[in-house]
Amino acid sequence: MADARSGGAPTVLRVVLGKRLHELRERAGLSYEDAGHALDVTHATIRRMEKAEVGLKIPYVEKLLRTYGVTDAAEVEDFLRLARDANRRGWWHRFRDVLPEWFSAFVSLEGEAELIRAYEPHYIPGLLQTPGYARAVLRAGMPHAAEEEIERGVALRTERQAVLTKEGAPLLWVVLDETVLRRPVGGSAVMREQIDRLAEAASMENVRLQIMPFTAGPHPAMYGPFHIFRFPIQELPDIVYTESLVGGVYLDQHDDVSAFLEALDRMCAQAAPAHATPGILSGFRKEF
Repeated sequence: MADARSGGAPTVLRVVLGKRLHELRERAGLSYEDAGHALDVTHATIRRMEKAEVGLKIPYVEKLLRTYGVTDAAEVEDFLRLARDANRRGWWHRFRDVLPEWFSAFVSLEGEAELIRAYEPHYIPGLLQTPGYARAVLRAGMPHAAEEEIERGVALRTERQAVLTKEGAPLLWVVLDETVLRRPVGGSAVMREQIDRLAEAASMENVRLQIMPFTAGPHPAMYGPFHIFRFPIQELPDIVYTESLVGGVYLDQHDDVSAFLEALDRMCAQAAPAHATPGILSGFRKEF
C-alpha cells in the first residue's frame, strides 16, 4: 500500500483479492502486459487492480481468472462473490461528508485487524476517546468547521469504537506518552471523564494500555504517532499507518514494517507495565 491520497481507499478484502490475482498471474507465467492484452486494457490497469487502487469489475475478474487457468466453476464463483463483497461500501461510507478519503482505508483496516498496536504522543487514540474529548480534538483541528460537521465527526469516532466490543474483537495495545495525559483537552471535567474511560478500557481483556513517562527518557519513536495492524488473513501482511495534516501513508513492505515493530517492542519494554496503568491514571485524574 502507499499514500492513500493517490486513489480510492481500498477495503481489506479488495487488498486480499488483489494479492490473489497477482499470485495467479505469476503462477500462470503471464506479465502485466499479457493480462492487459486479455482484457484489452493497459498494463497499468492490471497493476492497479493488484494493488487495490481501483474497484474490481466483475467481468474483468472473471476473464482474468479464465486467462490465468482457473477453470473450476465453484472456485471461480467463490472468487467473484468475494469480489462483489469487496466492492460494497463499508458502513463508514455514510460519513463520507466528514471522512477524508485517505482515512477510509484506516477504518477498514481497523475493522478487520486481529491486533492493533499504536504509539500516540499527542492525544488519546480515537477508539478510546469520549464524545467530549473527541469534540474538543476535532474543534482544535477544524477551527472553521460548522457545529454540525463537528458532531458528525464525533458520531463517526463513536461508531468506530464498536470494534472493541464486537465478537472476535481485536487486541488493542497502545503506548501513550505522558504528554497526552498532561495536555488539557476540553477542560477539567472532560479530562476527568476521559481518564475514567481509559481506566475502564484498561480493565478490558482485549485492551493493553501502557504509559511512557517523561522519566523514561528518549525512545525510538519520538518523531510521531503510528499504528500497526495485523490480520487473521494469510495473504495480508502487517500494515503500518502514519499521517500528517494533509494525508495518510500506509506501509506494508517487510523492512519498513519491521522497523516500526522493533521500535514499538523497545518502547513497550521501556514504558510503564500495563498493570501499573490504573494507578498512573488515578494520579493524573487528581490533577484535574
